[in-house]
Amino acid sequence: MPEDLVAEALPTPAREVKRGGRAARREQRAHHQIAGPAYIQRQIPYYDILSEEGLERIEATADSILAEIGIEFRGDPAAIDHWKRAGAGIEGDRVRFEPGMLQELCATAPPHFIQHARNPANSVKIGDGSIVFAPAYGSPFVMDLDRGRRYGTLEDFRNFIKLAQSSPWLHHSGGTICEPVDVPVNKRHLDMVYSHLRYSDRPFMGSITAEERAEDSIDMARLVFGAGFVDENCVILGNVNVNSPLVWDGTMTKAIRAYARANQAPVIVPFILGGAMGPVTSAGAIAQAHAETLAGIALGQLERKGSPGIYGNFLSSMSLRSGSPTFGTPEPAIGSQVVGQLARRRKLPLRCSGSFTTSKVPDAQAMHEATMSMLAAVHCGANFLLHSAGFLDGLLSMSYEKFVMDADFCGALHTYCKGIVVDDNQLALDGFREVGPGNHFFGCAHTIANYETAFWDSEMADNENFEKWELDGSVDAAGRANKRWKTMLAEYEAPPIDPGIDEALRDFIDRKKRSMEDAWY
Repeated sequence: MPEDLVAEALPTPAREVKRGGRAARREQRAHHQIAGPAYIQRQIPYYDILSEEGLERIEATADSILAEIGIEFRGDPAAIDHWKRAGAGIEGDRVRFEPGMLQELCATAPPHFIQHARNPANSVKIGDGSIVFAPAYGSPFVMDLDRGRRYGTLEDFRNFIKLAQSSPWLHHSGGTICEPVDVPVNKRHLDMVYSHLRYSDRPFMGSITAEERAEDSIDMARLVFGAGFVDENCVILGNVNVNSPLVWDGTMTKAIRAYARANQAPVIVPFILGGAMGPVTSAGAIAQAHAETLAGIALGQLERKGSPGIYGNFLSSMSLRSGSPTFGTPEPAIGSQVVGQLARRRKLPLRCSGSFTTSKVPDAQAMHEATMSMLAAVHCGANFLLHSAGFLDGLLSMSYEKFVMDADFCGALHTYCKGIVVDDNQLALDGFREVGPGNHFFGCAHTIANYETAFWDSEMADNENFEKWELDGSVDAAGRANKRWKTMLAEYEAPPIDPGIDEALRDFIDRKKRSMEDAWY
């Protein structure tokens, strides 16, 4: 982080003296780490919108797609061999499945599992009512208010890891938070995995862009956790995308098999833009996604029965006038509710939605689209929410400001997902007895006893009166976020790591890099 930006982030002592009350507490919290839970255990129900008849029709359509049309598995003869042995119909790269075949194969995947973190206190449960927030994934560009939009670098990549590690409301370090394009394509996965392991002690994701890169990621995890532990426990995820419609590319299926073979968890994700990679109608797109996802989960089970996998989904729409993708729209959001029902019927952990938006700046459009998507994910029962923070520009850009704005909203969701507690303290009958009719509760004993924990208090929102806000510079949400991420980076402290493990990781990376010439595409 440039020194001049760090200097700008530091608070002005005179302003600290003037600020009081709630604003002062918020300022104080901004400079002290708040402890958050390793993950959320939801206390609110799922939002089921489709009847049994509707779900059965979607499943039947998925079965018809699989049996009549099939899925092509390109560039991976070992995957075709798996399907032959399992009894699927093979015609070149085209594989067809009898109704119920994939459901039977997927039944051996665990309904929930623990992804272990380098710090055991940060291990997460995926499935069984858990909610895990992870940063956005895959953007080639980054942006902030100071330097605008630019290609991502390894420094940016590490900055976002540090921001995620510093947020009490995120639970996961993520994966390819942005593409570090200043590092050769065939070597950057080594630096990315090392950065997750060095600058965070939370769970993380590895590379999927080639089978050997997936295996390198797993080998690095073995250096940290031990080979025996990794063989018996999940410590790394790999996010793999279907080449929709109805194509599994060999790069992705080899990654699925590499993770499953090592007993690690592939996240199986169709990427469907309605009208392009799938039909414009929601029910048809959901049926397609269901078919593609089951095929990926099943392949992992054929590689290693009982290995973990995550039922993923990425529904989105597009502008049929321009052909541009759109994100954070209502049709995919409500479609997520059906996806959640389907995943629960198959007893599989779910990855769904995120803080989606097509806005190019961290503005009102960005946050209202992100809010629609995130609430849809929470209500549909998603267990692993990739893209929870930073998503901007249709996933082409990772935004520093939106990252901290999204993380703040994740904090609100922590409270939202707790639901309503009903006990003597919450019912506040003693408060009613003390206050009586016509008086206020502000100073009563019940309020004093609960005031620090009664309400979620945003670190980003300005709740002062207009005059106070104007006196403080009339700073909007993006401006406050700009200051916040700089402060977080300035105050970041790396979690400790065993020096011997760190040395082993560095040696592994050095040997791997020396073994190949740089490749930039």
